[in-house]
Amino acid sequence: MNNPYDQPPGGQPPGGQPPPGSYPPQGPPPGSYPPQGAPPPGYPPQQQYGQMPTGPQPNAPYGIDPKSGLPFSDKQKIVAGLLQIFLGVFGVGRFYTGHIGLGVAQLVVCVLTCGIAGIWPLIDGIMMLTGSVTDSNGLPLRD
Repeated sequence: MNNPYDQPPGGQPPGGQPPPGSYPPQGPPPGSYPPQGAPPPGYPPQQQYGQMPTGPQPNAPYGIDPKSGLPFSDKQKIVAGLLQIFLGVFGVGRFYTGHIGLGVAQLVVCVLTCGIAGIWPLIDGIMMLTGSVTDSNGLPLRD
């Protein structure tokens, strides 16, 4: 009986008590499994605060913007920008991104000024192409 975990048929180790520093044979030492901060067995690991999610996300079918950490919109910035540059006097680019109020405002301003205020949709279209515009839900436009 060299191993302190060997028990005689009576169920007690030799001497009645296990030696100091040894553990009962039915499991690992207390506090050693699972490691501190790790999820219990069978549960997925939790994402830490400030950590970017990895892998496919069910709520982000087009991926996640690395700058903001938000999922990309289903709207494309190239489509929004070109619509705004070529048909911006009618507010089409803003209607496409879901900004109905801005689309109506561009339409009204351009109709009232007979198209003289067409610089606003042009600049807005360039802003959409450079990626600094979001959709109506606040999500960045995808490439």
